[in-house]
Amino acid sequence: MLGANRIEVRCMDGKTRQARIPGKMRKRVWIQKNDVVIIEPWDWQDDKADVKWRYVQGDVRWLKENGYLDV
Repeated sequence: MLGANRIEVRCMDGKTRQARIPGKMRKRVWIQKNDVVIIEPWDWQDDKADVKWRYVQGDVRWLKENGYLDV
């Protein structure tokens, strides 16, 4: 967590990006350290992104068991 609704994420392509939590997720979805999220990188700045979704632990377990996540 960086403050001001921004987080630092480590992506599957090996890059570290600064992601912005959009207004519709701010007080409804709480993102914590080591959560798995889907982000959408910006077209004009590759080192920044928007958070689109946060997976709950049951979904993360399913993704790992079925080979979608190799973390």
